[in-house]
Amino acid sequence: MTRETMGPRAGSQRSVGTGTPDTARKTPSATDGPISSGRAPDSVQSPWRLVDMHCHPDQLANGDEVARDAERLGIALFCATVSPADSLIALERFDTAPNVFVGMGLHPWWLADGRCGESDIETAARLAATGRLIGEIGLDFNGSRAKTATLQERGLSAVLQSCARHPIPGRVLSLHAGKAAGRVLDLLEEFNIPAHASCIFHWFSGTSDELSRARRAGCLFSVNEHMLASKRGREYARQIPLERLLIETDAPRTFGQRSSATSLGGSLERTLDTLASIRPESRNRIADHTAALGADLLSPQRLLRGQTPIEAL
Repeated sequence: MTRETMGPRAGSQRSVGTGTPDTARKTPSATDGPISSGRAPDSVQSPWRLVDMHCHPDQLANGDEVARDAERLGIALFCATVSPADSLIALERFDTAPNVFVGMGLHPWWLADGRCGESDIETAARLAATGRLIGEIGLDFNGSRAKTATLQERGLSAVLQSCARHPIPGRVLSLHAGKAAGRVLDLLEEFNIPAHASCIFHWFSGTSDELSRARRAGCLFSVNEHMLASKRGREYARQIPLERLLIETDAPRTFGQRSSATSLGGSLERTLDTLASIRPESRNRIADHTAALGADLLSPQRLLRGQTPIEAL
């Protein structure tokens, strides 16, 4: 879905995360900080053919059907949610889907338009304390949403502070930043989140300097075909080190619509096609790497301790 029509949901029993940077992995350049993810995926066999690292199957009218078909097609889904309530609903809905990993979300758009408020911030912080997968969270200062910057920052800070106070091995954050990448990075650094979690900027749209700063902080990036439709998006995707690169769909374009696993897979395949056309690596290498890295981040085996969000209530 487009940046202006999409929406997310919340935190899963199959959560994922972060941990210690892999010092054995070669750092792409002097401008990049330690990679805040898992093992070097080149040596890891992915159980999934494709891994969609940011989508909203809980917002599909036929999400259960899509999840089942995606499993059959070898596609894993990081279900980013938009509110704490939605995260709990998604956890129940996809409880038996081994390929769906639900994140605890507090989307800035939901705070900006009043669909989420102070009580949701408190609930999100409580769930984040024991959740491995966090997303979608972030800030959006586009247009009139900038008027709610203080509330948005309070929400993001509450979630990040909770993560900092309750570090969990294997934690992953999927981050939204609309004209706010610098401020998101400020808060990540304030709470030292990249030191103990994998921080993924979804559909990065900040400045070139902010991209460099995010790389130095050890962040990862998930890209989709809509991002790659712009010249700037393609240039950013070309610059991102392969070790930091993931793919996503951000589907559906409109919440409540129907879709199919074939459609999600097609979007991911087109993203790989475009990446192969602008990067030095072969398509097979990019596909294998993004699948292995995504699978490593989402692997239930990385849950070493901690309760599920439902148990935290």
